[in-house]
Amino acid sequence: MAFPSVETLTTLIAPITKEFGLDVERLRTTRAGKKSVVAIAVDGDDRPGSDVLEKLTQQISACLDTEEEAGNLNFGPGYTLEVSTPGLDSPLTLPRHWRRQRGRLVSITEGGKKRTVRIGALNDDETAVAVISKNGKKLIVESVQLANHPEAMVEIEFATPAADELELVAATYDDAVR
Repeated sequence: MAFPSVETLTTLIAPITKEFGLDVERLRTTRAGKKSVVAIAVDGDDRPGSDVLEKLTQQISACLDTEEEAGNLNFGPGYTLEVSTPGLDSPLTLPRHWRRQRGRLVSITEGGKKRTVRIGALNDDETAVAVISKNGKKLIVESVQLANHPEAMVEIEFATPAADELELVAATYDDAVR
């Protein structure tokens, strides 16, 4: 049996991650010497904590071990399983990524210029998002098409946003862009 593909592994573990209310964001396999590495990044609307990740890891490990014992998978001499969240260095490529980062600062590029905006609500069909930026002390709300910003990255922020910004973040898409 050949080394399992990313598609095969994703099909096996997706039902387990769904039980936890999580999505598989990234799955990578690497043959590394005597042991292979299976690295899985998961996320959900409620960001998983270490306890959830530990339980998820145990269930995925049991599933992979069972499949390997049955001869359905072959990792060679063994594997190391790594389960984590995607981290802030992952671009926002899907509507759920934008929704899960609502209220956070994100850098986007428009017309060759990079700028930082705060993420508000998505529209009903999840193709656009309300973003909040500042021009001096004035807040500007605009609609941005998600498809135009596949490189968007969350920015680390240490300060608490101003109350007026948070009010716009909490507003619906239609109310915010009016």
